[in-house]
Amino acid sequence: MPKKTKETERNNNLPEAPAREQPITETIEKNYMPYAMTVIISRALPEIDGFKPSQRKLLYTMYKMGLMTGNKVKSTNVVGQTMRLNPHGDAAIYDTLVRLTRGNETLLHPFVDSKGSWGKQYSTDMVCAASRYTECKLDKFCAELFDGIDKNAVDMVDNFDNTMKEPTLLPTTFPNILVSPNAGIAVGMACKFCSFNLAEICDGTIELLENPYTDCDKLLDIIKAPDFAGGGYLLYDRAQMLNIYKTGTGSFKLRAKYRYDKSANCIDVLQIPYSTSIELIMKSISELVKSGKVKEITDFRDETDKNGLKLTIDIKRGTDPDKLMAKLYKLTPLEDSFACNFNLIIGGAPYTLGIDGILKEWIKFRMECVKRQLTYDKAKKEDKYHLLIGLSKILLDIDKAVRIVRGTENEADVVPNLMRGFDIDEKQGEFIAEIKLRNFNKEYILNRIKEIEDLDKDIKELASIISSDAKVKKYIVKQLKTIKEKYGMPRKTEIVYNSTVDEYDDTKEVENYNCHVILTKEGYFKKNTLVSLRASDEQKFKDDDYIVCSEDCENIDSLLFFSDKAQVYKAKVDDFEPVKASLLGDYIPAKLSFDEGENVVFMKVIKKYNETDNFLFVFENGKCAKVPVSSYETKSNRKKLSNAYSDSSPIASIVFLDEDKDVFIGTDQNRAIVVNTSLISQKSTRTSQGITVLKNKKNEKTAYATERIDAVLGEDGSKGFRKNKIPAPANPFGKRINAQMKKIFRG
Repeated sequence: MPKKTKETERNNNLPEAPAREQPITETIEKNYMPYAMTVIISRALPEIDGFKPSQRKLLYTMYKMGLMTGNKVKSTNVVGQTMRLNPHGDAAIYDTLVRLTRGNETLLHPFVDSKGSWGKQYSTDMVCAASRYTECKLDKFCAELFDGIDKNAVDMVDNFDNTMKEPTLLPTTFPNILVSPNAGIAVGMACKFCSFNLAEICDGTIELLENPYTDCDKLLDIIKAPDFAGGGYLLYDRAQMLNIYKTGTGSFKLRAKYRYDKSANCIDVLQIPYSTSIELIMKSISELVKSGKVKEITDFRDETDKNGLKLTIDIKRGTDPDKLMAKLYKLTPLEDSFACNFNLIIGGAPYTLGIDGILKEWIKFRMECVKRQLTYDKAKKEDKYHLLIGLSKILLDIDKAVRIVRGTENEADVVPNLMRGFDIDEKQGEFIAEIKLRNFNKEYILNRIKEIEDLDKDIKELASIISSDAKVKKYIVKQLKTIKEKYGMPRKTEIVYNSTVDEYDDTKEVENYNCHVILTKEGYFKKNTLVSLRASDEQKFKDDDYIVCSEDCENIDSLLFFSDKAQVYKAKVDDFEPVKASLLGDYIPAKLSFDEGENVVFMKVIKKYNETDNFLFVFENGKCAKVPVSSYETKSNRKKLSNAYSDSSPIASIVFLDEDKDVFIGTDQNRAIVVNTSLISQKSTRTSQGITVLKNKKNEKTAYATERIDAVLGEDGSKGFRKNKIPAPANPFGKRINAQMKKIFRG
């Protein structure tokens, strides 16, 4: 135990410091914001050179290790050396290295030439070997990353412990940001870059350099679409792709490539979407086979070997392989989406840019690099030119130079004496003094000063390029053409137009037959086959329940259920089992998972979302809105749509209109009106409040609407609803209906 002293006893008796409450805003600003900014700027998002800091530090370390040439070295050596710049642990550094290698097959143009087992991008089970077993060196392609890095092309800063310098960016001679795929998750933002074909990117950049006003539409003709190392098919939608090129966000679909082996009656999947893995695909196929949704497959297995990826699917005899693959594309990750988010760091701040914006920013960056590199070369040539001018002066009197050197007693006086003797400066004097005695002859000096004319020409040419943006752009264009010729490759991902793709239609798998559907006031739904109705058509309901909607349909049709909470629920007729007329059927709020307290008010069978068909929404405040049926069509298979109609007033009734017709609208105080729906204009938005059709009196509300005038009146003007088993609303005219009214109501 520590020995107690008077000082420790005195400290123990001191009162505790009062706790200070720290506002949450102050906590976030002081404690969390620095961390968030570090993750955004220095970890997760790439910069204009196309690299995250971890990737840049690794490649620069390998460059300084001399791995552009020579033999491969153990990866563990590279990892250890990289920790001088990136102190985040060897595992994180090695993971970064793996992704940059040729063996991992992540990049179209790998930066690291590798040897050993490096795993595969398309597999989660095929992991890389430990760093002590693998070997690597920089690929020749990396020469384009470091061009000018030793000529002040980019800024150099101290590393984390100030023991060495590292570049803030790499002076890439091509837009690597769009050639290498990249993804990262920062704090409050993320990025996901797809890769593009190097040759197409070079052509697109050249077009922008030569014509800065080129728009995205023209760029899309040059840079046709993303290109991935894994190949596959890209489902091309020009409007969708143009949006990505303009905004930097959006998605497109990728499909696997396959071939059918007729002799073995199997399908070989040879390329899969970049965004998925072979294990995920196999798991999805396994679930489909077990559930019975795919019955055409007898077996499937992973036959990937040193020749590349291969997923073999054995199929039953008589199965159409193309139709089966269309089905698997729909139901498995053999077709997958790639979501783009071109978020990158420029000048220390994050920006989301489209293709043209990124290329323009890269051009600015590259022009600055070229100017700095050429300025460095110009300075070196000027230094040499200056020294040779001094050397040329002693050519006129070599003997004098020898006498000055021989006659100088102290070594420190040699340079000053030469400076006075030939009217040269200190640098020139040092240069002349360092010349060997054997070279103090006319032949040597003449050979050296021959370069003066060429140096003067080079200096003037470099100065003219540096001072002219147009010449700098021509310089970059020349480099890009060389890179395209040297490293350009054909596309690996094949472009397929959506119009030529056969989509799987799951309705073809549904058994189709005619049936009759019924919805009751209490929310019960029945699907009756015509056979069962012929046997017994007497419907059973709960007490005081009755039919509100009934239609003949087919089993492949769709259903829309409108609720009293301004929501519509979508379903298929096939989702419901056929029942006998003597049963109550399915309770819709429970079957379709309605919100608590929500009730169904209307049902409609939909065969096709025709623009000419409409729903007429009649509200309790006397207003009516006519909304096209096509407004309820969705591209995705959504089961629920909010804001199905206006909720500014409770719904009184919904009427389906396949054409304009007379509609009978009545109130709860025995007043009514007949309106032809052609007088009500169609609204493009579902939530339109409509127009006033029936002006309610005080404490009155619109109660019902129907297109069935006979249901309202009947033969005697009062029995229509009872005849049709529908409770009659209060007849607004009672027995006083005259012949003229009957004529109007019956059309």
